Amino acid sequence: MKKQIEQLVMTALQQLAATGVIPQDAVSRPKIERTRDSKHGDFATNAAMVLAKAARTNPRELAQLLLDELPSTDLLEHCEIAAPGFINFTLTSTAYHRLIPSILSLSHRYGRSDLGNGKRVQVEFVSANPTGPLHVGHGRGAAYGSVVADLLKAVGFDVHREYYVNDAGRQMDILATSIWLRYLELCDETLTFPANGYKGDYVWDIAATLHRDHGEAYQQDALSVFEGIEEDEPDGGDKEAHIDGLIERAKQLLGDNRYRFVFELGLNIILDDIRDDLSLFGVNYDEWYSERSLTESGAVNQAIERLRNNNQLYEKAGALWFRSTDFGDEKDRVVVRDNGQTTYFASDIAYHMDKLERGFDRVIDVWGADHHGYIPRVKAALTALGDDTSKLDVLLVQFAILYRGGEKLQMSTRSGQFVTLRELRKEVGADAARFFYVMRKCEQHMDFDLDLAKSQSSDNPVYYVQYAHARICSVFQQAAEQKIPFENDPSAVDYGRLSESHEQALLTSLAKYPETVESSALSEEPHQLTHYLRELANDFHTYYNTHKFLVEDSALRDARLQLILATRQVLRNGLNLLGVSAPEKM
Repeated sequence: MKKQIEQLVMTALQQLAATGVIPQDAVSRPKIERTRDSKHGDFATNAAMVLAKAARTNPRELAQLLLDELPSTDLLEHCEIAAPGFINFTLTSTAYHRLIPSILSLSHRYGRSDLGNGKRVQVEFVSANPTGPLHVGHGRGAAYGSVVADLLKAVGFDVHREYYVNDAGRQMDILATSIWLRYLELCDETLTFPANGYKGDYVWDIAATLHRDHGEAYQQDALSVFEGIEEDEPDGGDKEAHIDGLIERAKQLLGDNRYRFVFELGLNIILDDIRDDLSLFGVNYDEWYSERSLTESGAVNQAIERLRNNNQLYEKAGALWFRSTDFGDEKDRVVVRDNGQTTYFASDIAYHMDKLERGFDRVIDVWGADHHGYIPRVKAALTALGDDTSKLDVLLVQFAILYRGGEKLQMSTRSGQFVTLRELRKEVGADAARFFYVMRKCEQHMDFDLDLAKSQSSDNPVYYVQYAHARICSVFQQAAEQKIPFENDPSAVDYGRLSESHEQALLTSLAKYPETVESSALSEEPHQLTHYLRELANDFHTYYNTHKFLVEDSALRDARLQLILATRQVLRNGLNLLGVSAPEKM
């Protein structure tokens, strides 16, 4: 309905432009909004106020001229001008009545549009280091990125979902070394495990796989692992230098091939686990992009050379630095270390350079909130490369804080003390997890109440919405069991019988769905859709608790059944966009 009014106003504006009332180049898509108070109609526009200066007249006079050019339609009951120049539109009752057969005809397509016009958008999300299982913090980014991608696709964008695999760099070396040290322990070697190593049970499991398949083949010179490497002091010490020393010793003792085997074993086992975990969570990707491929393809060196040619690099203390402070960053950044190795940041520059070179009209990065300081340096690098940074949109997702029984659960990836995404799914289910994760703005802190997510009550938002869908299914189950006939053709029903206030409220809510999908997609705010579904469910539950549907009056019964069928379809469509099921029984 909003689109229809927008088109009516646009037609009037074009007519005013054709007659010279307003300049042709001033005409643009009018802003149509729902009124906050139904006394002022259903929709309003400020088009006359926006264009009054260009038309060299006052807003109220232009508003009247616009209304005079408005095409005749049975969509509107009346229009009025309100100070200081708003135009309010009140819809006819038949406009809402036509909505029901329209929803049922469009089915799963209701709410979708071609607004994006096929523009290519890349959404990169989760991209967690493959150094351990995904935990509940990663789950929020997974749900958020997945729903944003689905919303953008629903409004006509060509969406490419991508996971950036950090399969190179220091963290992976720490993982490989941790696996090998645990392997040595399984070979009955006695050693002091580094404080900065990965300590989760999953590391033992990978080490056990290595030991099971290869026995003690990787044990050679094990006793000399710690020789020449200073142990961490009890009260601290340089943990980073210590683990770096162990990494180098592992490479020396194992040799390139054997070390690479341990490295790849850990990477592949964990990456396979991540893929499986995300798939079971309803999250799938078009591409898993390897960080290592950037070096192998020469993309990292290409990015560095472009920066060098643009005079954006300098040498200091044997390292190569990027002048990121020239572009608003807080300090310059190293791209090549004094040992000749490129940094993670250099790979990130190359990755974003590659994203834009692939021709995406828009690139969306979904990062954890702890990466907020990374935004200015990435944008600085893209600016220095001569790329258009307006195409890059970085969305920061706060980690979820998990509560059980009112107590906060502690998490640490390194120590292995965390709740995995898989454990969360098993405890509360994928539906509840996905719905809860996107109920708030991504940048807002989130308290995830496990007890609430598992409860079967109206306080549980996902249960409340799904129950509305199941309740509607139960009505039709009752009708079938009682062999109560009803009109199957939505266009043959007299919707004039829907005169109750609860029915009007439900019709109004159904009409808002396409607007909600569009707004949620364009603003990258899935929580708008969750709030809408809760309100729609509330309108239905209120209606259900107040009126009977399977009444003796066949005309009234048919109208009410078609209304709740349309409601069921919209609930199903909305839940589908969230990646949440719509059960028929609960």
